Amino acid sequence: MKIAKLVLPDSAIEFLHSQGFEKLYPPQADSVKLGLMDGKNILVSAPTASGKTLIAMLAMLSHLSKNNSDNDDFNHNGIGKKVIYLSPLRALAAEKFTEFKKLEKIPLGKKIKVGISTGDFENLEKNLEKNNILILTNEKMDSIIRHGAEWIEDIGLVISDEVHLIGDESRGPTLEMILTQLKLLETKPQIVGLSATITNSEELADWLGCNLVKNDWRPVPLSEGVCDGGEVTMSDGKTFEVERSIRGTPIDLGVQSVKEGGQSLVFAETRTRSKSLATKAADAVSQVLEKKDLKNLEKTSKKILSENEHTELVKTLALLIKKGVAFHHAGLNQNCRDTIETEFRKGTIKLLSSTPTLAAGVNLPARRVVISNINRYNAKVGANRPISILEYKQLCGRAGRPQYDDYGESIIVGNGNTEDLIDYYINGEPEPIISKITDDKSLRTHVLSVVVTNPGIKKDEILEFFLQTLGGMQSRKPTIKFAIDISLRFLSSEYLIVKKGERYAATEFGKKTSMLYIDPLTATSFRDAVENISPDGKHTFGFLHLISKCDEFFPKFSLRNKDYEAASVLIENNSSELLESISEYDCSRSLLALNAWITESSELSLSDNLGIESGDMHRMAETANWLSYCLREISKHVERADLLDELDNLRKRIVYGIREELLDLVRVKGIGRVRARILYKNNIRNLDDLTKIPVNKLAEIDKIGSTIADNIKIELRRIRY
Repeated sequence: MKIAKLVLPDSAIEFLHSQGFEKLYPPQADSVKLGLMDGKNILVSAPTASGKTLIAMLAMLSHLSKNNSDNDDFNHNGIGKKVIYLSPLRALAAEKFTEFKKLEKIPLGKKIKVGISTGDFENLEKNLEKNNILILTNEKMDSIIRHGAEWIEDIGLVISDEVHLIGDESRGPTLEMILTQLKLLETKPQIVGLSATITNSEELADWLGCNLVKNDWRPVPLSEGVCDGGEVTMSDGKTFEVERSIRGTPIDLGVQSVKEGGQSLVFAETRTRSKSLATKAADAVSQVLEKKDLKNLEKTSKKILSENEHTELVKTLALLIKKGVAFHHAGLNQNCRDTIETEFRKGTIKLLSSTPTLAAGVNLPARRVVISNINRYNAKVGANRPISILEYKQLCGRAGRPQYDDYGESIIVGNGNTEDLIDYYINGEPEPIISKITDDKSLRTHVLSVVVTNPGIKKDEILEFFLQTLGGMQSRKPTIKFAIDISLRFLSSEYLIVKKGERYAATEFGKKTSMLYIDPLTATSFRDAVENISPDGKHTFGFLHLISKCDEFFPKFSLRNKDYEAASVLIENNSSELLESISEYDCSRSLLALNAWITESSELSLSDNLGIESGDMHRMAETANWLSYCLREISKHVERADLLDELDNLRKRIVYGIREELLDLVRVKGIGRVRARILYKNNIRNLDDLTKIPVNKLAEIDKIGSTIADNIKIELRRIRY
């Protein structure tokens, strides 16, 4: 089916042609035939890189061309029915925002406006409703529903990306809740679900009321195999040899593909191994690089060093990049990860060794994917366990780059078990998607949100709602009823909801908890802790301990043997600030890191002393900032006004990574932890000192300079007047 034949305005057809689209892929053509552009609900179950983004774009263009013309009846926001694009991850949302922002160039009646919102669940940004296309994370959409935004009724099209993640323990229940609520809207928006290839796609389509497009077509053919003892056996029976070396089989396979003109993505089970594999590959890959590649890689290496503290991790990464290889994991900060992803896409980095988290995030295809180990650490059981078939399919789906490769290869490194691996992983069916909505944490959280958004709801109505979820379809009614009863009892006993006759309503505390977007169990532990705090003295270390031990705090790192003494000393030195008596066994390495961060430990020091890398520290600061805000709001709710200033200061200290004495200085835009400390050492300790110093003297101070000095003075005037 040709793009030119689609029922779209000429301007939309011209735009699609300008983006290189001439003909539809089979899954795209099937979607159109089943009513994608006629407002029909569609679930697409297809492999990675089979063109699901264009399916989303066609649905958007068709919808907007019918609902955004000057002749339409417009809703109360003055724009036509809006499009919501749901993404499971911020990085993916940002990627899609860049792609869909291009649609603003197309004249379709009134000007199209594309927006994005991915953070801050407590507050709703102004003017979100002014966008025709809004890209949101699943959690942000859930928050918008909880806040009762009026414009939800104006949604005409919902596109849910990676909908198979409904089966994910942590994020699945939220996606399931919002899809249930959106499909039950009286306005009946069109729902388009985009999914990986899954076994029970018929069940998922039935639940969503969708026509199912199930298609295994890929733009680049994929062949899968197992390598054992230097011989690769492909699933079609073909075999070939790989030249063996002391580098080990995973890297021998990766290097072979690079020598043949391709790129390799090697999946490692741990961060340490991802770095180790990249290191082993470096010299072999560097020998096949062209001069222009070496020049570009030298620039990238310098960029990494100039923009980051010189931790061992960063120095190793910069050295490896020079040789055309890199590693990628969550310990690296966003800056480093973005640089690596950009260079791998450009083809200058030839071999990338990564933990499996990359497969669930941004799209980085390579000609050959090597799965170095089918085992992965499972925190629940505290041991290594084989990855699921669904996860394997996600990993091997990265093989083959459209426009670059004629084929893609995915090879598992085996160990005398080639036939078993081929039977189980390559020929196996992915596990069915099973709802996690009835798990204790997710059910108490979402039962509360249903009560908050439907005051006066009866128990039978709560049950009826949850029977409309995927979990409701997959479970027996008595099982769901029993689980809801337990949640209602907990929420009532902790005074998050009250029952009047047959009806339930949320208390003010229940409403606050739901709007803060935290687990009711965390909210009650915060409430109980702050109600019992002494009004005298400081409690900063106690607040950090309370935050770091709650379920939402992430990432959590346990103490190593060598950390117990430091933890014991830290507790002793800060005992007066504790909210409860604790020992080093109640501590985590994350608590030590948070305390080090707000006392201005450098990234280098955190890495050397605690084994906490920049990416980890950033995520800890981000979650601690959110949780300290929640703690402040709950303190305010229970009328502990005496705690609010300290919690406000703690939030700022977490954001900037500073001691209390620098709080005044960081109020000025352009002054962060490094400049604030330098100014303080130069006897500029507050805004008064900053105001008094002449701009030329300010410019002479290290890390300031004339441009920054001028900007600081301008910003100062804005703050003070």
